[in-house]
Amino acid sequence: MSAPEKLGIAGASLAIYRNAPTFTGLRTAALGQFACDAAEPGAAVIRQAMARLKAEGFEAVLGPMDGNTWGRHRLVVESDGSRPFMLEPQNPRHHVDAFEQSGLKVVSRWVSAIRPSDIPPSASAPPAWIRLRDFDLANFEAELTRIHTLSLQQFASNHFYAPISLKDFLDSYRPVLPAIDPELVLLAEDERGELKAFLFALPNYNEGPKPKTVILKTYASKVKGGGSMLANAFHERARKRGFADVIHALMHETNLSAQHSDKTGGKVFRRYALWGGRL
Repeated sequence: MSAPEKLGIAGASLAIYRNAPTFTGLRTAALGQFACDAAEPGAAVIRQAMARLKAEGFEAVLGPMDGNTWGRHRLVVESDGSRPFMLEPQNPRHHVDAFEQSGLKVVSRWVSAIRPSDIPPSASAPPAWIRLRDFDLANFEAELTRIHTLSLQQFASNHFYAPISLKDFLDSYRPVLPAIDPELVLLAEDERGELKAFLFALPNYNEGPKPKTVILKTYASKVKGGGSMLANAFHERARKRGFADVIHALMHETNLSAQHSDKTGGKVFRRYALWGGRL
C-alpha cells in the first residue's frame, strides 16, 4: 500500500489513502488519521480532501478509516459512559460532529454489548467431528498464519473488506501477545488437523491486572455449528476462570454475531459508525 498523503489546516488534519475498499463499486479513497480541535475545522479539512480527490477522478470516500478495516476505522457515536475496553476505538464527540457537518452520511454501523458469563449456552448441536484446542502461544506465528488464512476466506463478504498481507496481520497482533491467555483463544480442527473455526478473546486489562470482564474480539467458522460451539465453550471457560461479564466487541449491527448476542442476553452499551458518500 502506498503511503498516505497528509493534509492539514489550522485545527484539523487527516491522511488520504488512495488504495481503499470500494464504496458501492466506485473508485474510493479513505480519510484516516483524523484529528481536529473542533467540528468546524474538522469538517472543513474533510471537504478539502473530498474536493482534491474529486479533481483526481475519485468517485467516493470513506472515513474515518486508516486505509481499510484492518486499521483504525469508525467513531463512537453513542455510549453509556462506561470506561473504554481494551482495543476499543476512542474519540471526542466533536469528531462525530465534524463528519456529520462534512456532507457525508453514515454508511455502516457497529455495536458492542455486554452479558453475564453465566447465561446458559445456546442449544445448537456442535459438529461431532470437530475438536477444540487452546492457542499454542509458543508457536504463535504458525497459529496466527492459519488464522490469517481462515480470516481471509470468512471475512471476504464483510462490509468494506480488503485483504491483508500475512506480514501486516502478524504485525497487528504482536502488540497484544503479552495479553493473550491461550485458554481464551480457541481453535477448532477436523480429524486431519485442518483449521475450521477460531475464536479470539482477551481479558479486559483496561480494568487492571485482575479484570472481571473478558472481551470476545472475533470468531469465524467455515462449518455449520462451529461458531456456536466455540461461543459456548468460550463462555463456559470465562465463567470458570472468574470473569463475571463478557463483552461482545465491535459487531456489525447486521451480522449473525450481533443477533446471537442479543438472543443470549447481550445489552448494547456502545455504538459506532463509519461515514461515506459519492463525490
